[in-house]
Amino acid sequence: MKIGIIGLGPVGQILAVHLAEAGFEVALCDVDTAKLKKIQKEGIILEGKINKTRKFTNIVSQVKELVALDIDLLIFSVKVYQTTAIATEAYRMNANRFCVMSAQNGIDVEKNLSAIFGEKKTLRLVINFAGNPTDLHHINITFFNAPNYLASVDDSQTEICERISTALNRVSLDTVAVDSFQLQNKIWEKTILNSSLSALCGLTGLTMRQAMELSDTYDIVEQVIVESVKVAEAEDIRFGENFIKKCLRYLKRAGDHLPSLALDMLNNRQTEIDYFNGKIVFYGKKHYVKTPLNQVFTNLVHAHKGRKETPAQSLLRDTLITIHQKSNVNGKSKTGKKYFLGVDLGSYFTKITVLDEKGEVTYRELLKTMNRDKKSLYNALSQIQDSFNIESICATGYGREHFHNADLTKTEVTCASKGLSSQFPVRKNIIDIGAEDIKVIRSSETGKVEEFFMNNKCAAGTGAFIVESAERAEIPLEKMSEFASRSNSNKELNSFCTVFAKTEIMSWIFDDTSHEDIARGIYLAISNRINKIKTEQGLPLYLIGGVIAHHSYFKNVLSEKMNTEVLIPEHPQFVVSYGAALFARENGGKVG
Repeated sequence: MKIGIIGLGPVGQILAVHLAEAGFEVALCDVDTAKLKKIQKEGIILEGKINKTRKFTNIVSQVKELVALDIDLLIFSVKVYQTTAIATEAYRMNANRFCVMSAQNGIDVEKNLSAIFGEKKTLRLVINFAGNPTDLHHINITFFNAPNYLASVDDSQTEICERISTALNRVSLDTVAVDSFQLQNKIWEKTILNSSLSALCGLTGLTMRQAMELSDTYDIVEQVIVESVKVAEAEDIRFGENFIKKCLRYLKRAGDHLPSLALDMLNNRQTEIDYFNGKIVFYGKKHYVKTPLNQVFTNLVHAHKGRKETPAQSLLRDTLITIHQKSNVNGKSKTGKKYFLGVDLGSYFTKITVLDEKGEVTYRELLKTMNRDKKSLYNALSQIQDSFNIESICATGYGREHFHNADLTKTEVTCASKGLSSQFPVRKNIIDIGAEDIKVIRSSETGKVEEFFMNNKCAAGTGAFIVESAERAEIPLEKMSEFASRSNSNKELNSFCTVFAKTEIMSWIFDDTSHEDIARGIYLAISNRINKIKTEQGLPLYLIGGVIAHHSYFKNVLSEKMNTEVLIPEHPQFVVSYGAALFARENGGKVG
């Protein structure tokens, strides 16, 4: 098969080398004669993620010369806005002889070819590699997140797709042949990735790695993805589970790469924004899905070429420039040591634990669970990652599936057992009282969960129950443990339901029951609730979680009720995040 490639940017040159290595006869075409002379003399040189060199003999500067070589497949790796003119010229010369392939990024880019050559002749390649030129014929490949995807737009040329993908696989440019329906999913997936960072990098001058390391820009990237996914779903494009998390992982692996759109902006050239964010805006309007971030980025990129910029766009540009300046501020220097991060995202508080390579705790932090803008959490994580070389992150807790930075996720039960067993390698009962649930766990000496019970159907016996009961009794939370310790009363709340308990507390207040007796009564009610849950007799009982961290006297009340010694480990509120950090250490940076 004879293959012609029009456009020798990074994509065109990378494809040329691999197709030639795979055994195809490859001819090259580009209008840059200086580039062609370099390639004629020294060949194409690839380095970075892929290291290869290849020389070529068929090198031309005009489309008519390329078509005259009697090619079977013509690959377009030119800028999308150049496609129609070039394709029209090629079609006039030999319309029925060859198939065409779009090796370009963006939504609907293949339609520029199918409108001229017809769908039966048109292929589309979804590219998952990228590079930056260090010379006209010298490409530094910055990333390849295999595989690429290749399809015939109407499934009529599947044999050609299979042949090409098989050949590319032999030379390690992994490519999968898919059908036209799968193709659309892959096109949208890749375009969402491109749209999330390309304009941002162009406006700020940040590389993809720098943009993903800054909490401010990370938040913007995530929200662009969320917005784009809503449009895709309206267009009946369906992604798998944890798609947003996978997108963010992909982008974090991109390295110090400047997207081609960003390079075009920095060099004041025309861009392909209308096929990236612009297409998402277009389909958003079609389905009445709002796309404010994609719209702003589209407008800003257009304004970059001298079009009038609105005050709002100017403000955003200034904000992005400020973010860029922040990226150049020296922070704490990282050491060569590896560290591992456990994040426990509870309903009220998020707990963070960092371990070193030996498993020793080097850092802990407690902060209110992230609100909608996630600012506090991402700022904390940004500071941690500035200070520590984080190798792997494990997330647990209610919010774990929405924490897209994580390499793996685990349940709170598993992490509690893991964390406590690392400190106390014996069979044991664990009671974890959180803000909105109670967990009773039987754990082996190695941390295996043998059995567990969770009450999360109502707030009875939880931290929320204590907070609401204390508020109704007008007892300051920070004084509650002290008040309870001064009471000898055995009068307890009979109601486990928070609503009824608050009514009962009101009757106690009318009866002039002291704050001390009410505080102890609340503790007794929780202890009674826990005592009804089955635990194995004869095993040590450990109490962990935020409640015991702030209500130390509760241990005494629970011990009396259960007639057994109750043990509290150091830092009980961080046991679960510690367990998550241990899992991150075991993971060692591999994706879970």
